[in-house]
Amino acid sequence: MTYKEMFTDSNTLTEQTEPRQPNFPTERARQLHQATLELMERTGLRVSHKRAREILHSHGCRVDGERVRIPGWLAEKALSSAPSQLAFFNRSGEASCVMTRNTTWYGPTLDAFDYLDPDTGSRRSFTSQDCASTAALADALPSFSWIMTIGVASDAPSDISDRVIAKQALTWCQKPLLFCCSDLGALKDIYAMAQAVAGNEDRLLRRPNIVLFNSPISPLLYDQGVVDKLLFAAEKGLPQLCYPGPQAGATAPSTLAGTVIQGNAESLFGVILGQLVNPGAPFIHGAFTTIMDMGTTAFSYGAPEMNLMASQLAELARGYGLPFFGMSGCSDAKAVDAQAAAEAAFSCLNAAMSGADMVHDNGWLDSATLVSPEYMVLVDEIIAMTDQYMQGIGLDQERMALDVIDQVGPGGHFLMEEHTMSHFRDIWYPRLFDRSPGNTAVKRDLPTRIRERTQSLLQQDPNPLPASVQRELKELARYW
Repeated sequence: MTYKEMFTDSNTLTEQTEPRQPNFPTERARQLHQATLELMERTGLRVSHKRAREILHSHGCRVDGERVRIPGWLAEKALSSAPSQLAFFNRSGEASCVMTRNTTWYGPTLDAFDYLDPDTGSRRSFTSQDCASTAALADALPSFSWIMTIGVASDAPSDISDRVIAKQALTWCQKPLLFCCSDLGALKDIYAMAQAVAGNEDRLLRRPNIVLFNSPISPLLYDQGVVDKLLFAAEKGLPQLCYPGPQAGATAPSTLAGTVIQGNAESLFGVILGQLVNPGAPFIHGAFTTIMDMGTTAFSYGAPEMNLMASQLAELARGYGLPFFGMSGCSDAKAVDAQAAAEAAFSCLNAAMSGADMVHDNGWLDSATLVSPEYMVLVDEIIAMTDQYMQGIGLDQERMALDVIDQVGPGGHFLMEEHTMSHFRDIWYPRLFDRSPGNTAVKRDLPTRIRERTQSLLQQDPNPLPASVQRELKELARYW
C-alpha cells in the first residue's frame, strides 16, 4: 500500500500519478545535486547492516565489504517514488500538519539534557515529569503544530528512557509526535503505543500520529541500529526522516558547499534504501548542517551559516519533490535573553522563507543542551509574527480598497468605516510584546510577561487519554 492510498478517505492530499524527475529551481541546486550523486557513486557510504547491503547490491549498487556505492540512475529512480505530500494527524484523527509546499509547521525539539526551570530560574537535569510539563505546554502553544519528546528522562533507567518520554509525550499532548529511540525494540514498543492511541494499526497508518526521527552518523555511516529502524518503518509505511548532523570543519568539510553535499547524501541514502524495500514509503528530507565554532568547538545553533545551509538543502528538497525538515527558534545563548531572541527571530524567518515544511528545535538553548519553557513561549510569539509576514499582501479588490479610499477622500479618516470593522482583525496582535504608549502606567517588562504566560499555560491540561490506553502505554514503558 502506498502512502497516498492510505489517505484515500482523508481528502487531504492530491494523487501522485507517475514517478517524478528532479526539477531544481536554480542552477546552483542542480550542481549540488550532481555533486551529491558523484559522492554517492564515487565514495559511497559505510553500511554495517548485512541485509541492507544485500538489498542495495541486488538493485545495482557496488558493495565492497561494508562500503556501498550507489549509481546515480538508481538514486534518481528511487527518489521518484517517494511521496511529495505528507500529512500528520492529532489524537482525534484531524490533520494537524499538511505538507503541500505552501505552509511551514513548527514544533519543539528532542534530547535536551537540562531544563531551565521557570519557577526557580535554575538549571537542572531534565526529568520525565519535565517531559510531561513541556508536552502539555507545546499542546497549549498555538504556533506549535506537532511535538517532539523534548528532553532526556534523566530519572528513568537508561534502557527504557526513550519509551518513558514517548509515553509522556503521547499522554500529555494531542498533537502528532516526532520521536527518536535507541533501537528496534524501543521502536516497536513506541509503535505499539501509537497504535493504542490511534485505535489500531490500520488507523495509525492511514492517519499517522507519529513520525520516526532516525540519525545516521556523519560522515557517511549507517550503522546496524539505524538501518534496523529505517527498514521497519519503511516496510510498515510509517513516516520517517533520516537526519544527520554534519558539522563543517569537524564531521564534514569546512566549506558550506561540501557540508551541504555530504548532508544531502547522508539523508538521501535513507530515502533511497526505504524506496527499494517499499516504493511509496513516506520520507521527509533534511540534515542539520552547521559549523564548528573553532574558538569554542561549539556545535552552533545560532550561526548564520546554519540557516544558509538549511535554506540550500530546502531548495534541493523542492527539486526532489520531498518535504523538508528544517530548524529554527534555537540559540547558543544560555538564557532567555537578547541573543536568544535575535537568533530565534532570524532562524524562524529564514526557515519560513526557505520553504521548509516541518521545522524543529523551537525552544532549545545552549547549543542543543538546554530546554526552556519560557523560551518556547517567546519563540511561539516569534513564529506567529513570522506566519503573519509570510501571508503577504492580498491584491483582490476588497483588499486594495479603492472604493473605500474614494469614499473617505482627502483629509478624512477610516476609523468608523465598515471596511475597517471587517478587516482590523486581519492584523497580528501580540500576546507578549508591548505596543502601549510610553506615557501610560508602568508596564511589566518582557521577562515578567513571558514568565507569567508560561506559568499560566503550564497549568493547562490536554484532554486525557482513556484510562485503558494510559494503562497500555504504561505497560509498554515498563510500568514507569
